[in-house]
Amino acid sequence: MPLNQTLSLLEQHDEFIDRHIGPCAAETGEMLAAIGAASLDQLIDQTVPAAIRLPADLPLPAPRREHEALADLKAIAGKNLIKKSCLGMGYYDTLTPKVILRNVMENPGWYTAYTPYQAEIAQGRLEALMNFQQMVIDLTGLEIANASLLDEATAAAEAMTMARRVSKSKSNRFLVDTACFPQTIDVVRTRAGYFGFDVVVAAADAADGEFFGALLQYPDDNGEVRDRSALIASLKARGATVAVACDLMALVLLKSPGAMGADIALGSSQRFGIPMGFGGPHAAFFATREAFVRSMPGRIIGVSKDARGNTAYRMTLQTREQHIRREKANSNICTSQVLLANMAGMYAVYHGPQGLKTIAARIHRLTAIFAEGLKRAGVKLLTGQFFDTVHVDLGARAESVYHAAIGAGYNLRRVSVGVLGLSFDETTTRGDVAELFKLITQVTLDMASLDVQVAAATPALPAALLRSDAILSHPVFNTHHTEHEMLRYLKSLQNKDLALDHSMISLGSCTMKLNATSEMIPVTWPEFGGIHPFAPRDQVAGYHEMIAGLTEWLKTVTGFDAICMQPNSGAQGEYAGLVAIARYHASRGEGHRKVCLIPKSAHGTNPATAQMAGMQVVVVDCDDNGNVDVADLKAKAEQHKDDLACLMITYPSTHGVFEEAIRDICAIVHANGGQVYMDGANLNAQVGLTSPGFIGADVSHMNLHKTFAIPHGGGGPGMGPIGLKAHLAPFMANHVVAPIDGPHGGQGAVSAAPFGSASILPISWMYLAMLGGAGVKKATQFAILNANYVASRLKDHYPVLYVGKNGRVAHECILDIRPLKAATGIAEIDIAKRLMDYGFHAPTVSFPVAGTIMVEPTESESKAELDRFIEAMVAIRAEIREIENGTWSASDNPLKNAPHTQADLVDAEWRHPYSRQQAVFPLPWVAANKFWPSVNRIDDVYGDRNLNCACPPLSTYQD
Repeated sequence: MPLNQTLSLLEQHDEFIDRHIGPCAAETGEMLAAIGAASLDQLIDQTVPAAIRLPADLPLPAPRREHEALADLKAIAGKNLIKKSCLGMGYYDTLTPKVILRNVMENPGWYTAYTPYQAEIAQGRLEALMNFQQMVIDLTGLEIANASLLDEATAAAEAMTMARRVSKSKSNRFLVDTACFPQTIDVVRTRAGYFGFDVVVAAADAADGEFFGALLQYPDDNGEVRDRSALIASLKARGATVAVACDLMALVLLKSPGAMGADIALGSSQRFGIPMGFGGPHAAFFATREAFVRSMPGRIIGVSKDARGNTAYRMTLQTREQHIRREKANSNICTSQVLLANMAGMYAVYHGPQGLKTIAARIHRLTAIFAEGLKRAGVKLLTGQFFDTVHVDLGARAESVYHAAIGAGYNLRRVSVGVLGLSFDETTTRGDVAELFKLITQVTLDMASLDVQVAAATPALPAALLRSDAILSHPVFNTHHTEHEMLRYLKSLQNKDLALDHSMISLGSCTMKLNATSEMIPVTWPEFGGIHPFAPRDQVAGYHEMIAGLTEWLKTVTGFDAICMQPNSGAQGEYAGLVAIARYHASRGEGHRKVCLIPKSAHGTNPATAQMAGMQVVVVDCDDNGNVDVADLKAKAEQHKDDLACLMITYPSTHGVFEEAIRDICAIVHANGGQVYMDGANLNAQVGLTSPGFIGADVSHMNLHKTFAIPHGGGGPGMGPIGLKAHLAPFMANHVVAPIDGPHGGQGAVSAAPFGSASILPISWMYLAMLGGAGVKKATQFAILNANYVASRLKDHYPVLYVGKNGRVAHECILDIRPLKAATGIAEIDIAKRLMDYGFHAPTVSFPVAGTIMVEPTESESKAELDRFIEAMVAIRAEIREIENGTWSASDNPLKNAPHTQADLVDAEWRHPYSRQQAVFPLPWVAANKFWPSVNRIDDVYGDRNLNCACPPLSTYQD
């Protein structure tokens, strides 16, 4: 009885643990009995090798209740000082339409979905991404755009490597204009170094000679807007592929990069309704000419047809990606920024072309009034033609004006001695302009009078620099301008997508766990969202305290001595880790160490990352049990001992088992002069039981969007910070604009902002604060229990491909479909599509072994949800048996025809050998919460052969 409990129990400080973990005590007992384990501890002893078990529990703080953790974090956030930012440099304050904020950014129907590999149950966000691509195509004036990249600086680096792929120039030089943003130059230099490119940073107009590529900024870092058509033509005549980093809001008014002859346009969509967030997350955009589409980085959404001939969306040209091309991939980009791209696209949908033109014109008018007033007051302007940014030479007065502006609530940019920069944005008002003007001139601005004069005078931007073509003419950008219309459009898209708010998503290697509401709430606090990444250090004490606290907790969890928070995806974390290794070897005079050993079971990002880091991939075999072949590893490590850089290994393995020999593997690599990079994809099976540092790794990335509860957002955002041992810490990424304290001063950046996507770090802070040391260990134990329960219940229906020495799996299991395919023609993809009819997203298909599915239920799913999934899988096996015994043909059955839609339910000419009931309500409980796929099975081949990556006209839907 509660009345007999102690006060400490009644205070329920650990209540969130049971909110996060699915099975209750009674269910736990039933599950343990089903798998033949006497206790949770016994299961862990049978699963995790004793040699790598931590000797004690993690010394993390005690768990906190949800409201306590929120209050604690709110107090920390309150130490950030919100000023009006005039800093610019690619980051601008913006107004997120509340209908988008509430119904996309704060909506689990959007943020808990996964990357849309299963397109039939992802048509909503695929359409939203198509809107984003169309918006980018229109504004950049190019023919094709992708579905987002990580940030502007890394997009520029991707443009450089793409330029090398498509350029026929024999030059090894890449030109970067001096007027590009400094953080972009920093990232490009880092990336170029490991490809062996010669980066030339110079005034592009005066640069002589041949280059394989060039990067220009438009408007540039000084705020200057110049027609670069002649320069682009000159560079292209010399063999260069030309990329232009540009500003979407400026492009609403300005001549497009495509019209100037650019081959690539890129930038950030942040100012289209995405908070600055101390640097991210924001969706970068990337557009190019259709001739280059197969060399383009990132994911591309295309149009195809479903089995009924209806228009449908899908991710297209998947054969370019790392899981297929591995070290020959175009890029290691895996996660992008889907949630933010969807928001930016919806910003354009909501405002429409006229609304955007009004916003852009207002920003420019306020800048023009400010600039004209300063000129009349005798202030020296260094920017001639501008959109939203001017640089002013104040000489000795600059510092006093800078500090006076801070006192009045404004952050200005220190450009150089005596020079200040001011950038205006959507939130700037006439009052702001008047106050800033008075701070500089000590004179009151006659705003109304000057407005009239500026409107009547020769425009600050000549007609030749203004765009004359129509933008955003597709109906989607001209329909949803009232809040009711927008609300209903968003809801119609959400209804087409299956996310965690409907059912479990058991994707192996993806860790689709609970994204708790309390973890998400701080993301939209203005104390976190309204901060520029280059704001003065004394204004961001709250951010630094939160990041420092999270850093200490992650060091404890991983066993590392240092954490680098800069990488803004798992793939970026891999890259940052290998760069640190390369820098370490070079510092010891061993820069020739470039061989990277990678097991053949590795995720495709591993070899793709290794080649980006300038390394040579040597593949290590696996044995019949799915483990690394230690003898082969030893032989290859010794063979390459003089040039061995590292081993990249995932633990537990991508085959879903804890390999017994992991410590021996690390020792072999170290004995031959290499470092051990541990891929953190499966860290969710380690926390509290073991750790990468304890096992013997030197560096590892952590997918905060997996293990530490940041949601996947339908394909991003993510965060991939790395943990490093002390000897590697001096070689982790730093930042040229906002240097980070530590032993790594002067090191180049890997992302645009010093702390990557900093505004989603509060999610992981809340996760660890609410679970505490006891909770994170329990979460790991239940992740292992749930996986073993699923494996045990399904093994008699589908062979479990790999198990550990005691017959246990780690946190995921691989089910082998190959025997069924051989007997019936039913493939893993058919099971994936049929699961949609039961209301489930498929597990991971054909990774890491072709012809299999990999199931990772996570700790957050209850026994009831696991049982529903198991029942669905058993029922599907029974359906396959009907094919085996000849009741249904191999070509006409519920699996080959899956998924089934409402159109199938009312089809007047139903001619299949199974009933409509069997098709759409295959088990009694399905009807109670039916998820209807909005299209039938999509024709992937048609989509790739008939490439169309822009919004289709409305006529395609009329039939």
